[in-house]
Amino acid sequence: MQRAFAVAVLAAVVCAVVGSFVVLRGMAFIGDAVAHAVFPGVAIGYVLGANLAIGGAVAGVVTALTISVVSQNRRLKEDAVIGVFFAFAFGLGIVLISTQSTYTGDLASFLFGQILGLSDGDVITVAVVGALLIAVTLLLRKELVTVSLDRETAAASGLPVFWLDTVLYVMVTLAIVISLQAVGNILVLALLITPAASARMLTERLGVMMLLAAGIGVVSAVTGLYVSYYYNLASGGLIVLCLTLVFAGCWLAAPRYGLFARRRTGRPPAAVAA
Repeated sequence: MQRAFAVAVLAAVVCAVVGSFVVLRGMAFIGDAVAHAVFPGVAIGYVLGANLAIGGAVAGVVTALTISVVSQNRRLKEDAVIGVFFAFAFGLGIVLISTQSTYTGDLASFLFGQILGLSDGDVITVAVVGALLIAVTLLLRKELVTVSLDRETAAASGLPVFWLDTVLYVMVTLAIVISLQAVGNILVLALLITPAASARMLTERLGVMMLLAAGIGVVSAVTGLYVSYYYNLASGGLIVLCLTLVFAGCWLAAPRYGLFARRRTGRPPAAVAA
C-alpha cells in the first residue's frame, strides 16, 4: 500500500501538470490516442516475453512522433491524423494478440491496472521519469503556451513549432506510461485530463491551474485507494470515479464559470466560453 500511494500521488501530479497543456490546447484526443497506441508495444512485449511497460513506451513514442510529423501538413486537422493512427495502433495490437492462444495476468494488469503489485523499482522509475517531465514542462512552459494558443503566431515569431509539438506528444506518452500501473490503459486518460479540466473551471492562470490540478489528482488518487482498500473494489476505477465527482462539483459550483454562477449572473454559456 505504501508503494501504491507513492506511485498514485506521483502519477497524479505528473499527469496533472502535463495534462494542463493538453486541456489548454484542446487536444484531449491525443491522450486517448496515445493511451491506445501503447497497446501494440504491449502486445509485442507479451509475444516476445519482454517487459510490457518498455514495449508500450516505445510504441507510444513512435506513434506520437509519427502523429507530430504527419500533422504538420495543415491540410489535415490534427484530430483527423490522431484518429488515423489511434485506430491503426489499436488494430495492430489486436492482430498481434490474436496470434497467441493464451493470455497472462501481466497483460490484464497493464490494461486495467495493478497498483498493489508495484515494486520498489517501479516507484523509483515513476519518480525519476516524473521529475524529468515536470522539469521539462516548467522549462518550456512559455513556449508551450504560445504554441497552444496560436500556432501561426508562434511560427511567425520564430518558435520551433514542430519540435515543441513533438516534445509535448512525447511528454504525454511518458506521463501515460508511468501511470498505467495505477489505473490501467483503459482509464489512464481520466488521470491526464479530468484534474486539469476541473482546474480549468476554477482559474484562468496556468500556474494556478497546474497546482489545482495536481491537488485534485492527489486527493482523488488517495481517496480512491483508501476506498478500494476498505471495500475491496477496483482501485483504478475508484480513482477515476473520485476525479469525475470533483469535476462534476467544479462544473456545477465553480465561482465564476460553474453552472450556478452562470445562472446567478445571467451570462450565457457562449459569453463564459469567450
